[in-house]
Amino acid sequence: MSVGTVSPGPARRTARALGRALHLPFTGTARGIRKATHAHGAGESGLGKLIELHAVNGAGDVMITVALASTVFFSVPTDEARGRVALYLAITMAPFTLLAPVIGPLLDRLPHGRRAAMAGAMLARALLALVLSGAVVSGSVELYPAALGVLVASKAYGVVRSAVVPRLLPPGFSLVKANSRVTLGGLLATAVAAPAGAGLQALGPRWPLFGAFVIFVSGMFLSFSLPHKVDSSKGESKALLAADEEHLHLHARAEAASDTSRKRRLGLRTVGPAVTHALAANASLRCLSGFLIFFLAFLLREHPLAGQSAAVSLGIVGVSAGAGNALGTAVGAWLKSRAPELIIVTVVAVVLGVAVTSALFFGAVGVACLGACAGFAQALSKLSLDALLQRDVPEQVRTSAFARSETLLQMAWVVGGGIGIALPLVGTLGLSVAAAIVAVGWLSTVRGLLASARRGGSRRARVV
Repeated sequence: MSVGTVSPGPARRTARALGRALHLPFTGTARGIRKATHAHGAGESGLGKLIELHAVNGAGDVMITVALASTVFFSVPTDEARGRVALYLAITMAPFTLLAPVIGPLLDRLPHGRRAAMAGAMLARALLALVLSGAVVSGSVELYPAALGVLVASKAYGVVRSAVVPRLLPPGFSLVKANSRVTLGGLLATAVAAPAGAGLQALGPRWPLFGAFVIFVSGMFLSFSLPHKVDSSKGESKALLAADEEHLHLHARAEAASDTSRKRRLGLRTVGPAVTHALAANASLRCLSGFLIFFLAFLLREHPLAGQSAAVSLGIVGVSAGAGNALGTAVGAWLKSRAPELIIVTVVAVVLGVAVTSALFFGAVGVACLGACAGFAQALSKLSLDALLQRDVPEQVRTSAFARSETLLQMAWVVGGGIGIALPLVGTLGLSVAAAIVAVGWLSTVRGLLASARRGGSRRARVV
C-alpha cells in the first residue's frame, strides 16, 4: 500500500463519526434558528439580525436576573433590601426619568449613533456583570448600583431598538408583525437561558454573571452587524407626541393643496389623537408592570403563596407573566392590525376586572392570574399601539415617534416600580393600588379610543 493511500484506522473513523453526531444537533439547531429569523425577507432587510440581537439581549438579562435572585435578593432582611433598592432606584433611575423627555429628541439629533448606542448598552452591561461577579461574593457596596445600572442600560437598549425596527421592515411587513417576531425571539431566548443560568448558578454565584458577560460582548459585536441604514436619517423628520386637531386639519388641507412646506411645518409635528390615547393606555399597563415586579417581589418573599417557598412563589408569578406575554405576542401577530383601538380598550378592561377581583379575593390563584393577564395585555396592547403608529403617523416621523413613545413607556415603568417599593407589604392594598393604576389609564382613554375607532379607523389604509 502506498504512503498516499493510507486509510484512517477504525478508531479514527469512529471518532470522526462521533464528532459529527455530537456536532449535528448544534449546527442543525443554529441553521434552523437562522432560517426562522431570516424568513420572508427578514434576512435581506436586516430584521433577522435584529431578532437575533434581541434574543441575545434577553438571554443576557435573564442570566443576571438568575444570579441576583439567587444570591442577593434572599440574602438580606426584607426591610433592608427594600431600603437599599429604593435608595439606589432613586439614585440610579431618577436621572433616567428626568432625562427621558430629552432621549427622543437626542435620538432625532444623533440618528447616526443607533448601532453604537445599542452596542454601548451591551458593553455597559457586560462590564457591570463583571463588577457584579465580584460583588455577589464579597457583598460590597457596588452590588446595588451595578445591578440597577444594568437595568438602566437594558431600558436604554429598549428605547433604541424601538426606533430601529421601522428601518428594517421587509417588503409587505407591518410593524406589528416585525415587533411580534422580535418579541418572540427574546421570549424564546429567555426560556432557554433561564435553565442554563440555573445550571451555572449551581456551580457558583459568579458563573451566571460570567455567562452574561460573554453574551453581552457578543451582542456588542452583533449590534455593529446591523445594516448601515439603521444609522441613516434619510427621509426622517422629528415627531411631537401631541394630538392637535387643528394641526391635523391643516395637514390634510396642505396635503390636498400639495403644500409641502406647510406639511413639514405642521402636519409632521403631530401623531394624532388615536396614538396619544393608545400611548396613555399602554403607559398605565407599563406602570402596572413595574409596580407588580417590585411589589410582588418583596411581598412574596415576606408572605409566600400558600404552601410554597418564596422562590417558588416568585417563580409561579414570573412564569405566569411570561406565558401571558408570549400568548399576547402570538395573538397580536395573528390579529395583525385589526381594530387596534378596540383591542386596547378590551384588554385594559379585562386587566382592570382581574385586578379588582384579585384585590377582593387575594390569594395564590388571583396573583398568578393577574400576572398572566398583565403580561398578555401589555404585549397585545403594545402591538396595537405599533399598528396605530404605522397607520396614523407619517413615515417621515415614524422612527422618531417610536423612540419617543418607548421612552415614555419606560418612564411609566420606573414610576410604577417606585410605587411598588414604597407601598406597605399588604396584599389586598397592593392589588387595590394596581387596580387603581389600570383604572386611571382605562377611564382616561376609553372614550377617545372608541371615538377614534368609530370616526375613521376603518377608512384608513392598513399594512398587513
